[in-house]
This record gives sequence, C-alpha cells and structure tokens, in this order.
Amino acid sequence: MKFIIKHEIPGRLRIHFPMRRMTYGEADTLQYYLQGFSYVTETKVYERTADAVVRYVCERGEIIENLRRFHFEDTKVPESFTETSGRELNDGYYGKIVASAVLHYGERLLMPMPVRAVITGIRTLKYIARGLKTIPEKKLKVELLDAIAVTAAMLTGDFQTASSVMFLLNVGDTLEEWTHKKSVDDLARRMSLNVSKVWLVTDGSEILVDADTINTGDKVVVRVGNIIPFDGKVASGDAMVNQASMTGEAIPVRKNKGKSVFAGTVVEEGEIVITVSHIGGTGRFDKIVKMIEESEKLKSSLESKAESLADRLVPYTLGGALLTYLFSRNVTKAVSVLMVDYSCALKLAMPLSVLSAIKEAGHYNITVKGGKFLEAVSEADTIVFDKTGTLTKAEPTVYDVISFNGESPDELLREAACLEEHFPHSIANAVVRAAQERELGHEEFHTKVNYIVAHGISTTINGKKAIIGSAHFVFEDEGVKIPRGKNKLFDSLPTEYSQLYYAKEGKLAAVILIEDPLREEARDVIRALKEMGLKTVMMTGDSDRTARAIAERVGVDEYYAEVLPEDKSEFVEKTKADGSKVIMIGDGINDSPALSAADAGIAVSEGAEIARQIADITIGSDDLYSIVLLKRLSDLLLKRISFNYRSIVSFNTGLIVLGVAGALPPATSALLHNTSTIALGLKSMTELM
Repeated sequence: MKFIIKHEIPGRLRIHFPMRRMTYGEADTLQYYLQGFSYVTETKVYERTADAVVRYVCERGEIIENLRRFHFEDTKVPESFTETSGRELNDGYYGKIVASAVLHYGERLLMPMPVRAVITGIRTLKYIARGLKTIPEKKLKVELLDAIAVTAAMLTGDFQTASSVMFLLNVGDTLEEWTHKKSVDDLARRMSLNVSKVWLVTDGSEILVDADTINTGDKVVVRVGNIIPFDGKVASGDAMVNQASMTGEAIPVRKNKGKSVFAGTVVEEGEIVITVSHIGGTGRFDKIVKMIEESEKLKSSLESKAESLADRLVPYTLGGALLTYLFSRNVTKAVSVLMVDYSCALKLAMPLSVLSAIKEAGHYNITVKGGKFLEAVSEADTIVFDKTGTLTKAEPTVYDVISFNGESPDELLREAACLEEHFPHSIANAVVRAAQERELGHEEFHTKVNYIVAHGISTTINGKKAIIGSAHFVFEDEGVKIPRGKNKLFDSLPTEYSQLYYAKEGKLAAVILIEDPLREEARDVIRALKEMGLKTVMMTGDSDRTARAIAERVGVDEYYAEVLPEDKSEFVEKTKADGSKVIMIGDGINDSPALSAADAGIAVSEGAEIARQIADITIGSDDLYSIVLLKRLSDLLLKRISFNYRSIVSFNTGLIVLGVAGALPPATSALLHNTSTIALGLKSMTELM
C-alpha cells in the first residue's frame, strides 16, 4: 500500500496514508498488522490524520517492505481486538469536550445577554435536579454544593459566573469519566482472554487446534486446571468451575450437562465437554469491565478512605459557605467557598493513581487485578516462593529417560508425552517438548485422562493402567513396585535432577530425569527483596536434599521440602495469623490454594491457567526482577497517594481562605479548583518509575 514518510530518525518512522482519515476498523487493522512483527517495539495509529508512528529494531528496508505489502482487506483481525481497542471511546469523549468548549465560547461571542441568561437558567435546572437527588440518601454530597452554587449565582443575576461554573463542572465531569473509563478498559484489556490452542472433540477423538479455527457448535474438552475458552453449554462431564474472573467470587460452581459456562472461567476439578455458543470477545470484555467497576477488589483501603473522607468533608464546605454569608452578607464570597470542595480531587486523583500504577505495571509484563494488591505488596513482610518454574527456569528440560521395563526410552517418552500434553505445568511441558524435539508423534491411544492435583496422571493405554507423577503418588498412593533386578539401577539415579515416574500395570516403566536449572537472576532477586525488608521462604515438593541445595544457592531465609498444596496454604494462613502480610509466588495447579490464601498471590504467566486466574497478580516468566519492580512500584504508589492527600487539602484550603477574604470571585475559584483537580489527576496518571 502507498504511504508517505513524514518524519524519520533511526528506529522510528512517522508515515501518512493517502486518505482523509481512517475508520476505527482501518486504524485497528493497521495497528494489529504492525504489532504482529517481533521487531516492532511500539506503534501508534492516528485515525483522524491517517498517520502512524512505528518504532522498530530491524533494518529500515525490512519495515518499509512490510508496510508496502500491507492492505486493509488482506489482514484478518480478531473480533476481540477491534471490539476492545478503545478508539471509539476516546474519540467520543474528545468530541464531547471540543463541542462543549465551542458551544460555551460561541454563545458568549454570538448571543445577546438576554438569550444567554435564558439558556443558562435552563441548564441550571439540570444541576439543581442532580443536587436534589442526593437529599433522599441523607448525605451531603458534592452535587448538592454545585447545585447551591449555580443557583446562588443565578439568583444574584450573575449569569456569566453561573455559565462559566457549569461549563467548568461539565468539562471536569467529562474528563473524570473519560480518564476513569479509559483506565478501567486498559486494565480489562490486559485481563481479557488469550487462548491460542484448544482440544477439539471430533469423531470420538481429540485434536489440538488453533482457537481461531473454532466455530459455533463445535465441541471442546476442558480439563482440570485449564481455562474455558468460549461461552457455551456443557455437553457432557461434570466439573467444579472457578468463576472469579466473572463474578469476583472464588467459590467454585458445579457445572454438568446442560449448564452454561463462560469464557475465562477455570475448571478446578473434573472435566467437561462444552458446545461452543459464542466465539466473539465482546461479551467477555464487557463482563470484565463491569466486574472491575463494581468489585471492591479494585479499591485499596487508601482509596476507600479517600472516598469516605471526601464525603465527610462536604458538610464542612457547606457549613463554611453558610457562615461566610452570615458574617459577610456577601453572596459572592459564599459562592466562592461552594466552588471549592475536597471531594472532586480526592475521588479523582486516588483511583487514577492506582489505575495508572496498574497500567504502568503492565509495561513490565505485570498484570495486577486490583489496587488493594499493590497496597498488600507494599505492606508485606514475608514472601513465599514455589521452587519449580519460579525460582527455577520456567522451561525445564528432559535430561534423560531411564527404562525399567525393557522398552525403548523413546517409546516410553512418547507415551509419557501423550499423557502430559493435556495438563499445563512446566514439567509436563518439558516432556511434551522433548518428544517433539525427537520427532516422536504421540497420537491419542489412551482412554480418559484423570489428573490428581499435586500428584500425577492416571489413564489406560491398550487396556493397561498407566500412571505418571511424583514418587509419593506412584509408590505410596498407587503401590507401584520396582521391577525385579532393577533396584540397583533405581538407587543409582542421579539426585541433582528432578525425577518423574512412569508406571504401567503397577510396575515402574521409566524414570524421566528433568533438568530444572536455577534462574540466573534468582540469587540477586532474593538479595534485593531482603534489602527491601522482606523475609524470603521457599517451598517445594522435592526431597530435603534437593531443596536444601537450592535454598543455599539462592539464599532464602527458610525452606520447606516435600510439601503438599495444603501445606503451602496452611503455612500462609499461619503466617498471616501471626500478624504478617504474605506474598505467595507460584505457577502450578498445586500452588492455587496458597495463592488464594495470601494477601497478594503472584502467578508466573507460563504456569497453569487456574493459578493465573486465582492469583491477584501475574508476572512474565522470563525475569524474576519484575517482582522487585512490582515492590518498588507499590512503595512509590503509596508515597504518591500520601502526596496527593497533602496537596489536595492544602491547596483547596487556601482557595477557601481566599474566597472568604473576597480575593477570589466564584468563577476564578471554580477555575482554579477544577484546574488543580485536573492537573493533579493528570499528575496521578504519570509513570512512577
């Protein structure tokens, strides 16, 4: 497609397309196309001017060539991307503010005073109605202050002041609504569903396919620990489903044949086959937005205190205005006091500070589901790490496969991969990846797969029972025996590797050795967290010998070995009962109870879906330093909130004093008050780091 380069510096292009302006859809299509290239680090598309700014880290010719290849009609954009882009939202609010300003100043220039007075009087009715609506609530709110102020200005014949005050109030309301809505939508977009592969049921078998290929009416199987990818109805099976992403409540709900399920919820227990009823993204996105706006999870205790303080201060502002009038008999001075209240700034700046911090966290690949979790991270004194996939790398690898039944290691690995591919965990992924690297096709030749949390998997292969999992599950729970003559081989297995046990018909068939290398940054991260005042704890299901070695290498204060999921959650609960605030970090299904119990549960993004859904915060899997960044961000957020408190109270108190002294007329008080509120709101939206 043709385009013009308007400006260029190394690594950055500003281009213009030969059209008057783009539609929202065209702008989203170009945005989606450009950000699909790994070498494009940032892209912004401006639909009003048909321009785009592209930052890239490749050869200039490569980006130019791909821009030439671009055509709107050739790029397929997911429905969820266009529906949640926010372009129409931003354009709508921008148009409202521009129209309001043009109308206000146009009336001043073109209309005679009598006509303007009538129009101002009609507009006053809207604010009077808003103020009167608050009276039945038996609370004095800022809407009542606004109503009294504009009414007083009208009764004294100061139509220009009344008009200016209403204009500023209208702009302030629009900006507040816009910034809050945009911040919530940005957060919801990060929390939205992102599933790339699903298990399609067809002709009695299961096929792993791209989620984009699924159509309405298709049947998809969802097992324990996995996210439900589409809205639909249960065709068969029985499961307990965690619907926290929809309702904010973590109590699982039973779903069986005929019941509806929703995209983004997670199967905690059992297995279901769903008939897909909706494949679009709008329903889910809107539900998330509604959940965020209505849920108290979004608000930190400091935000709640700010709202409470704001409402408590309204009567004092009203009382101050009344006293000013009684002592001075000057309506203008009283209205000047009414034009200034603490409520607007407190109710705008505090939520924006939190939402901005959440958005900034997103720049570092950290998803935070609510302000109170940032507050919990800042106040925490204990941090608990799961070992596998957290302190160790998220991509462990298969070091070796030791056969105990005479079958070839490749054949045993093929069977193990067939079982493990159904369940998302770093160890399971390692087995599947090893089979793929050795080009070992593992078509479905087992029957129904059952997953036992924190233990392993059980199924039947060619009529024979097969299990794979931990030593506790295989040898203690299932009573598996080591084949005769193989005890010496078993005792000689290297202890520096994690061991996954595969058994058939009650006898050990193979031991898969998993190399689980420590993250390079783990020790430095632990040291940094200690310097921030956090006690560090590691918990793992590994043997004491393996756990001790890892604990010594990373430098944690305490470690616990051979623990079960309930042990982790019990430790978190006990530590909280002792008066501590606890952060829990994990990546697996077995970490879910502890993640839920912690003051702030942090999941690694490549872990199990249920861990990510239950967790309050999700971090990228490639770098543990994001935990340190999260802690710094949380501490800076609380400092900003404290600064906002002081600024709002001191500045607005100064305006009230000047109004009482007669130094500021009402319109100027309103202007300074609203300007300071918007300025503080904009300051609250700037990055903390």
